[in-house]
Amino acid sequence: MKNLNNITSLYFIGAGGIGMSALVRYFLANGKRVGGYDRVESDLTRQLNTEGAEIHYEDNLDLIPEIYKEKEHTLIVLTPAVPSDHSELVYFRENGFEILKRAQVLGEITRTNRGLCVAGTHGKTTTSSMIAHLLKQSKVDCNAFLGGILKNYDSNLLLSDKSDLTVIEADEYDRSFHWLTPYMAVITSVAPDHLDIYGTEGEYRKSFIHFTSLVREGGTLLMEAGVDIEPELQDGVKLYTYSAESAADFYAENIRIQNGEIYFDFVTPDKTIQDIQLGVPVKINIVNAVAALAIAYLNGVSDEELYAGMASFRGAKRRFDFHIKRDDLVLIDDYAHHPEELAASISSVKELYSDKKLTVIFQPHLYSRTNDFYREFAASLSLADEVILIPIYPARETPIPGVSSQMILDLVTVAEKHLYAKAELLENIQKSRYEVLLVAGAGDIELLVEPIKKIVSC
Repeated sequence: MKNLNNITSLYFIGAGGIGMSALVRYFLANGKRVGGYDRVESDLTRQLNTEGAEIHYEDNLDLIPEIYKEKEHTLIVLTPAVPSDHSELVYFRENGFEILKRAQVLGEITRTNRGLCVAGTHGKTTTSSMIAHLLKQSKVDCNAFLGGILKNYDSNLLLSDKSDLTVIEADEYDRSFHWLTPYMAVITSVAPDHLDIYGTEGEYRKSFIHFTSLVREGGTLLMEAGVDIEPELQDGVKLYTYSAESAADFYAENIRIQNGEIYFDFVTPDKTIQDIQLGVPVKINIVNAVAALAIAYLNGVSDEELYAGMASFRGAKRRFDFHIKRDDLVLIDDYAHHPEELAASISSVKELYSDKKLTVIFQPHLYSRTNDFYREFAASLSLADEVILIPIYPARETPIPGVSSQMILDLVTVAEKHLYAKAELLENIQKSRYEVLLVAGAGDIELLVEPIKKIVSC
């Protein structure tokens, strides 16, 4: 593999993805020339172009600047979502360019830095963002490659000139996290997902077991209590557990909600730090906060810095993102796209607004995930008072015959349930009034949040 310090240019295929864009920013900050392709122009890609990247939106060899066709000094980086017959990828492959997956590049970074890698079916983005913020707001400091735009910094990349600690969201899709060499690792959950890649729940869990074996000697593994895998640890790796409420090495106790804020006492193996205020006051975030506080504590962040950092954390965009928060109307946008994650989000909203009607608008993500978990999705959505579904977002997949959002809707048990085409959604929203509206999903449903906000605000 090329030494990352010796290359002068990088070309990203799928540059606008949240994980890819953090690397684009990293190499721009390190003085490299960076270009690439993405299928869709977005606010993020426009921002990357403003920052110095050269990104275009048509799969066309003629649009690739000549500098990126110089094989000796150019590295090609791709996301697993790019199809193998993509013409630009085919060109680089056939002409002998070095091509690496995003995770391989991150892996190189964790071999030279001390990686704090957060893995799990859900909770990765919030937990890694919290860790990054706690460290950044302390004397310890850190770098971070995040899977969401952190509101405190309006970026998914944080850089430090004094710390080699590097927070990384460790993606299990396509076994990407197996390229990492963590100094410390967190596992939030191993609830089965991506069965189109892994085939069985057993193989999915095996991938996390292998991930535990990658934690470097003398490092640390932190797992949520109840995660049902037996880690395989190298010599000297310390194992800790954490929990939202039940006893573990790190846990929360004396949880209380006061005037819309959440406070708890953070219990460590050595002491209890009282009255931590949760910056994003949603109960689902307590367990994420405990994990983040534990990693920050183990890296020397002081009690006072833990207090201030957690209270000032504003969250990542699309992770329980409040767009309207009024007495008569609440609009929340959330990335939840796995049944357990969706159930936790809905339950958290119901607890916050127990006296109000909750309507959930959900876009399933991937035909394969819908086919594997449509019963579980229906059970999660049935926790709401009203359910609105739109068609599946295919992402990298082609349709599976017979698989649709209707499969979920048929099993939802609430009386008020609807399935609308995307084009019909806004028209039907105009006809109704809402008290609490939760928009959820990992596809392009995020593009509908602002139009929904305009309609329901009237």
